[in-house]
Amino acid sequence: MAKNRIDRRALLRGLAGSTVAVGAASLAGALPATASGDSNGHLIPRGQMGIQLYSVRDKVAQVGFAAVFEELSRIGYREVEFAGYTQGGVGAITPAQIRRLLDDNGLKAAGSHRGLNNFRTNLEWELDVAETLGMPAIGTAQAPTGNRTIDGYRAAAAEFNAWGAAAAARGIKLYQHNHTIEFSFAVDRPDVRLYDLFLELTDPRYVYLEMDILWAYGGARKYPGFRPADYVKAHPHRFPLFHVKDGVPLPDPQQGNSYSDVEFGAGVIPFAEFFSELDGRGRFTYLWEQDTGPSAQPNPPGSLGAAERSYRRMVELRGDR
Repeated sequence: MAKNRIDRRALLRGLAGSTVAVGAASLAGALPATASGDSNGHLIPRGQMGIQLYSVRDKVAQVGFAAVFEELSRIGYREVEFAGYTQGGVGAITPAQIRRLLDDNGLKAAGSHRGLNNFRTNLEWELDVAETLGMPAIGTAQAPTGNRTIDGYRAAAAEFNAWGAAAAARGIKLYQHNHTIEFSFAVDRPDVRLYDLFLELTDPRYVYLEMDILWAYGGARKYPGFRPADYVKAHPHRFPLFHVKDGVPLPDPQQGNSYSDVEFGAGVIPFAEFFSELDGRGRFTYLWEQDTGPSAQPNPPGSLGAAERSYRRMVELRGDR
């Protein structure tokens, strides 16, 4: 068991040496002047700060959930979103065992990303696992469908409504997580934005959304004509979770998701402005994510160093509310 645990001394040495990766200068450039004022309030409640485990997937595979959960709890995270229920070569683990590790480390499961085919073929098992882990929500990071026509989205919405009703019957919310493509336009109706169509066609009682803030800004850059915060302001109860992901623009706005993700505080996304516009911040769960976390240097601590640095900067984020 010891070989699967993080070497705490090596980790702390790595953290001490890694603060140069996102220094004070880059943070000052990323946040407005109000961010440092003691009179301004915190924008992200600490008790609702979490992490999408995809950000530290390399560590989960190397040392397992037990060691990773211990480290995340030490950093200060209180919620985790799963990206799978396996731990690489560390060994098999059951949902019940994962739940015990969450409880032992004072963590809660906020949700999980699962494939659409999992819902099509094994929905009840997925909901069983969600119940075991104590998840209030379960979702997918896939687009509702690859068929970007009106009829394609109508069929996808019908699927989500059915899955969401089954989840709601067990007290669980079903959600969809965006990339940029969902903000594009229907190929057979270039005046219809697909994200708007999905909101319109899905039942607000059964289908929710997790806004990946970076990719929403990417959508606004690639397919202009909207502001990400306006969706949340118009439908606050449909957005229980955020992916708090920072980034820098790619040279070509039409490339990929239009941005490349970086550590929180090292990018250009106006989080203070975004969160300051929202009412009732206590209803949201704020999940840090960095797709490129496993490439963070130095390693160790690698992705866990990025997790700690990003957590500190999320705590420091302040605004005018």
